Amino acid sequence: MIKKRNIFLVFYLSFVFSYSQQYSDIVDTRIGSKGDALACGYSFIGACYPFGMVQFTPSFFSPHRGFVITQLNGAGCSNFGNFPVLPLDGPIKVSPFDMNSYPKYSSVNNASAGYLSVEMKDNITSNLTATKRSGVANFIFNKSEKGTVIIGSGINSSDSKYIKEASIDITSNYTCEGFTKGGEFCGTEVPYKIYFAAEFDRPANKVGTWNGRTLSDQLVSKGKNSGAFFTFDTSDENEVNYRIAISFVSIENAKKNLAAENLNLNFQEYMNNTKSVWDQHLNKIQVNSENKDRLKQFYTHFYHSLVHPNIVSDVNGDYMGADFKKYNARNRDHYSSFSVWDTYRTQGQLVAMLFPKESSDMMESLVNFAEQAGGYGRWILANIETGIMQGDPTPILIANSYAFGGKDFDHEKAYKYMYRGAMIPRLNSQKQEIRPYLTEYINNGHTFASMMLEYTSSDFAIAQFASQALEKFSDAQMLINRAQNWKNIYNPEIKWLNSKFPNNVWKNINHDWREGTYKNYFWMIPYNLEGLINIIGGEQVAEKRLDSLFTRLDAKYEEDWFAAGNEPDFHVPWVYNWINRPDKTSKTINRILNEQYNSGESGLPGNDDLGTMGAWYVFASIGLYPVIPGVGGFSMNIPQFQDILINLPNKKELLIKRNSSDGLTVKSLTFNNTPHNSTWILWDKIKNGGTLNFEVIDNNNSNWGKEEKPPSFK
Repeated sequence: MIKKRNIFLVFYLSFVFSYSQQYSDIVDTRIGSKGDALACGYSFIGACYPFGMVQFTPSFFSPHRGFVITQLNGAGCSNFGNFPVLPLDGPIKVSPFDMNSYPKYSSVNNASAGYLSVEMKDNITSNLTATKRSGVANFIFNKSEKGTVIIGSGINSSDSKYIKEASIDITSNYTCEGFTKGGEFCGTEVPYKIYFAAEFDRPANKVGTWNGRTLSDQLVSKGKNSGAFFTFDTSDENEVNYRIAISFVSIENAKKNLAAENLNLNFQEYMNNTKSVWDQHLNKIQVNSENKDRLKQFYTHFYHSLVHPNIVSDVNGDYMGADFKKYNARNRDHYSSFSVWDTYRTQGQLVAMLFPKESSDMMESLVNFAEQAGGYGRWILANIETGIMQGDPTPILIANSYAFGGKDFDHEKAYKYMYRGAMIPRLNSQKQEIRPYLTEYINNGHTFASMMLEYTSSDFAIAQFASQALEKFSDAQMLINRAQNWKNIYNPEIKWLNSKFPNNVWKNINHDWREGTYKNYFWMIPYNLEGLINIIGGEQVAEKRLDSLFTRLDAKYEEDWFAAGNEPDFHVPWVYNWINRPDKTSKTINRILNEQYNSGESGLPGNDDLGTMGAWYVFASIGLYPVIPGVGGFSMNIPQFQDILINLPNKKELLIKRNSSDGLTVKSLTFNNTPHNSTWILWDKIKNGGTLNFEVIDNNNSNWGKEEKPPSFK
């Protein structure tokens, strides 16, 4: 017994010490930063802090406009891009106007977590990092007698027609401040107001502003296409350091944010501090592999899953509410950038299980937003509900976060807005209807197909939250029953889910599927997959249907195959576990990871969507996937790494092992040396740590996972 423990201890220590490297340096933020439309990650390459307020980066949508201080990671539409800053060689001679005429950076020196270094075409090196609420830049003018830094105020990554107000004020020869109001996201106007305060580490020799095409010595400029310039003597001292902080409340609060993080450090020290924080966050999951490329992908995707939602409250707790009134978060951070239709599927669960405090604050932020706006939003940018996408996803996100450990928020108030949104037609969150066609859904038992499937998942998740958090069992049963309304759009003649008119006449099978087809959405009954499988004729029919879907992995919206980059398909590989083919689950996931992901700039099969795809990659790689809304549990597959150590919030450790790098069939699985014969495992079972040990083989001669079905709720 002592000998075995010593062997394990030696292995364990060697395992831990193999991770003494900096995880932040493994991250390559260029992954997913190139491409077009659906086949693009839309990831930014710049610097940020975990869940931090600023994203200091070249804008994906306007890289020629310098380095912006706000940007969403993985959103497929132009967004934010406020207060771009750009270093220029020599004195400024003409107005920068919209900053559109300058070339983008010429090469990348380093693009890792918390740090970006690029070379500009005019021999300037730009180094960027970020703190919790500010951006820090170091500009090196390599061959210049004079260097100029320009800062745009009435300029962002959206069409300038959306900018309603803007102002910049040079308050000294090394400081400036200002604001802008207005922006756009996916064609929706988002009238947020954002303020900034900025400072340099030394005074400029000359300062001034521009407005439109006019360059002047004036210290204040207002309106679209406006900004300020600072020209420095760089003949002897060729470095200029710059710091900027933002606030959604006021210039004074932006100044407070800037002052709070003024540690009188040099750029390297700021950068090292931020990278250290990233290392602490990425250390939550330690993986062991000789495949450096796969390690780079894993930690980059893990990094992407920790960028958003991001803090929007100031250092004093102030934030701008959804009713455009000032509030105070009171010993919490207040968050925004909620791509909820996407993140409820993966990212919310990952954050909750690893970072329950942050998850709880995020859920409280959503509850506060609902109280101020009238109900939950679908896609929140700053303090604006944009109404993007469909369904009622926020109750699912909150229920998922609760189920996986993010529980410190107001449950009663959270449920109040869940229930109201699900039961009362024509309620709005700001100007956006929470559940369009809810009257039709309630009265007829069906509505537009893909929208309805989102509603049924939300109903089921609300039921789980009602039961688990509040013991409202009667409400829960009513909502579970209503979630079975998916059967109302099952067309027995063709054996597919099919939209109906209000008079129950079937529509064309291709109608009413948002960003997908009837074949993609068919499997979106994650809470009752057994019922779905039975209604079409059983496991063999389902297997053929799944096999056909996975003929291709790169389908576009209108194509009838699996779309690795599209959220409604994300859980479908694990459906094989419900038909006694766990071997196909693992083989399919292996195909997706190998064929659809790589470490190149175009290495994602679709938009990252604020960490949704990043979290999918993480879950697929560790062999645990949260399929069922509001239920704390995982459908399993063979992990991609032989040794995985998850550092849980309670200081416990979950070790996931596989005996061989070869083989795609599980022969047996044990948890703490006890056989586990199901492809499903509860979060409650593993949340206090232990060891999951996969024994894998290279043939299909295994009965593992075929005796105990994963759950379905009827």
